[in-house]
Amino acid sequence: MIRTFKNSLRLLFVARTMARHDALFFLDKLERLPFYLVALRKIMPLFALGATRSKDLRDGERLANALQELGPSFIKLGQALSVRADLIGEDMVLDLGNLRDRLPPFPFEKARETIEYELQTPLEELFAEFNPAPVAAASIAQVHFAKVRETVPAPTDEDPDATEEILRDVAVKILRPGIEEAFEQDLRLFFWLAGLVERYQPHFRRLRLTKIVETMADSVELEMDLRLEAAAASEMAENFAEDPEFDVPEIDWQRTAKRVMTQSRIEGISISKKDELVAAGHDLNALADNVIRVFLHQVLRDGFFHADMHHGNLFVTADGRLVAVDFGIMGRMSRETRLFMAEMLHAFLTRDYLRAAEVHFEAGYVPPHKSLASFAQACRSIGEPILGRPVSEISIARLLVQLFQITETFEMETQPQLLLLQKTMVTAEGVAQSLNAEINFWESAEPTVAHWMRENMGIEAQAADIVKDGIALLRKIPAIVTKADDLLTELEAREKALDQAADAGETAAAERRNRAGYLVAGVVLGALAAWILLLAA
Repeated sequence: MIRTFKNSLRLLFVARTMARHDALFFLDKLERLPFYLVALRKIMPLFALGATRSKDLRDGERLANALQELGPSFIKLGQALSVRADLIGEDMVLDLGNLRDRLPPFPFEKARETIEYELQTPLEELFAEFNPAPVAAASIAQVHFAKVRETVPAPTDEDPDATEEILRDVAVKILRPGIEEAFEQDLRLFFWLAGLVERYQPHFRRLRLTKIVETMADSVELEMDLRLEAAAASEMAENFAEDPEFDVPEIDWQRTAKRVMTQSRIEGISISKKDELVAAGHDLNALADNVIRVFLHQVLRDGFFHADMHHGNLFVTADGRLVAVDFGIMGRMSRETRLFMAEMLHAFLTRDYLRAAEVHFEAGYVPPHKSLASFAQACRSIGEPILGRPVSEISIARLLVQLFQITETFEMETQPQLLLLQKTMVTAEGVAQSLNAEINFWESAEPTVAHWMRENMGIEAQAADIVKDGIALLRKIPAIVTKADDLLTELEAREKALDQAADAGETAAAERRNRAGYLVAGVVLGALAAWILLLAA
């Protein structure tokens, strides 16, 4: 009851903010709303009296402005909705896609307090220099530039073991004060609202809104521990250790804790600054191809991808390497899911719509009672208009959006594990197209997808899987034999116990028979004695 009351109060504040931005329009499209939400919808505009009207803005722009004002949790919610055209429509997806988590910075003293508490050392001992002005402030954390002293080898002819002290540039990421409590409060509200929608809007149940909020909650939980972000950066650095065209900042583990992370500073140009990239002599077409290549390697080869690859998180170094930062949101995909994605993409690339349909059925994403031929026809209706357009208009984002739009017809349940991938794919394509408007995502993706499929789905790969499974089975044989032996020993022990119980039962039965015999004999003898006494009397 108390939780419902708190959620209701929070919802009232949210609704008031939405009303001020004239962003409650989506309630008009829902059916069977609870009475209190109907009443709330009627009275909320009264709380917005005097607010600046935004009639010249689109619905999506008004919603984005409201979410921006509501803070970090709602910004994340808007970003999650920005890939759900089946829920909010394609136009609104484009507006929410521009939602960025830029917020005012928190004071330097709060940053100092967090660093010294987490690392248990005064700031001046940790850093030789620390810029109090943040260079970036997002919804969860902000970043400061600093310098650290480092002793490095400096051998000379006279002293091969000589060293020298240098200053190394680093970037320090610090969580916002109180951000954990703020997210926890809003996530409780999101779970409550998802439950209400699934209860009162039955046709939305297939969208698995509660599961989507769970996915968001898991992602946020990982973002709240910067040690996990540091580990993600380290893992991706290992995955691309041999790649000369992609790099990841080095983590300073001695200056990293739960709420503070220190990494090497990137010297490069933001990929959003196209003019500066051109002036520096970089090949924008090659950079665009590299963005797609790196993304596909992360997804298909590694099953571990940077799920926030927007312009602000990508830089280009002087030698042309692409460098990613901010590893707070990461995605993982099982090999089975990667096989599905690769085969589905390859089927669309080669216009094999029957195979595109088959992989959906094989993955269990489409109910088996639906028509395979009809779903193949639906896939064709998506692929042909896109593949037949000029290169500048070919969009994998549009393909995925339209693919989601047919899910209701075929009763497909939403796959939460694919939503993060879809969002990342759309973002990566947007970055690539900003560098090269004529880039053909399909042409750039096809070599990587085809190569990965040959290595993982060809005859050699299948043979390798059989050998791998056989080796795994051989490794399990000793354990299987041990378990079988233990099972036989246990069965023998049980059989012996049963035999003993049976013997004990027979003995007990004999004793009971003897006792009964004695009792009968006693009764007979007693009766005979009594009869004799009576005769004597």
